[in-house]
Amino acid sequence: MARRALSTHFGNGSIESAELDARILVGAALGLDLTGMIAAANRHLTSEEAARLENFARRRLDGEPVARILGTREFWGLPLKLSAATLVPRPDTETVVELALEMLRAAPRPHQPLRIADIGTGSGAILLALLSELPDAFGVGTDISEDALQTARSNAVGLKLVDRTGFVACDYAAALSGPFGLIVSNPPYIRSAEIAGLATEVSGHDPHAALDGGMDGLDAYRALIPQAARLLAPAGVLVVEVGQGQSADIEGFMTASGLTLPVPAKADLAGIRRAVVGRQLPP
Repeated sequence: MARRALSTHFGNGSIESAELDARILVGAALGLDLTGMIAAANRHLTSEEAARLENFARRRLDGEPVARILGTREFWGLPLKLSAATLVPRPDTETVVELALEMLRAAPRPHQPLRIADIGTGSGAILLALLSELPDAFGVGTDISEDALQTARSNAVGLKLVDRTGFVACDYAAALSGPFGLIVSNPPYIRSAEIAGLATEVSGHDPHAALDGGMDGLDAYRALIPQAARLLAPAGVLVVEVGQGQSADIEGFMTASGLTLPVPAKADLAGIRRAVVGRQLPP
């Protein structure tokens, strides 16, 4: 009954995913999965459960996303902890992982272990997804935020990948030494003037520094692409996430930094060209 009532309440509050959000939050408040909620459909909530659910509902109606309320989000099938210093990983970003893996599998790799760098790692989502698929690889995540790095390191520990990761506090790739066979990044790419107009779930809760790409949304790429190009091993690849309509500009930055464009930008499920790849020239 609590789930139906909360779903109706969310619907009246113009939350599009009202039923799903209600199910997730009721399950979290009661510590039950879907099967457990079905079995307990007619029982009364304890006062502690009711208070917890009321808190969750208030926060959701105020525009806080479910992932922020719970402090976790699944990405690439991996459970990730979040913090105020990290973005909520989104399905669109899995396009970067997909393209990186496609590039690695399409070209023979040298016998030495693959080194990966994730520039602006945040929660560690992209890096840890790649390491989960590449058991012989080692990865380094950078971020300007120490809090974000602490979250990423915690996720690496939780996923038993910490022995194959390192985390460095720096601006983009400034403190890294190459070579890397693969560099990935989901940098800030929202135009400064557009941030206030984003959904409250984003503008009010994602860290501003992880969103703001400057006046034209491209400031981060101007900094990180030349840095990454210098760090790539021969035939190494750089894969970055981009915003809608930005792929041509990013491809231009890559070619200006001496990278080739081996394949077209990869579209996400909405058809937006979401991931752009550049390759360092082979020896």
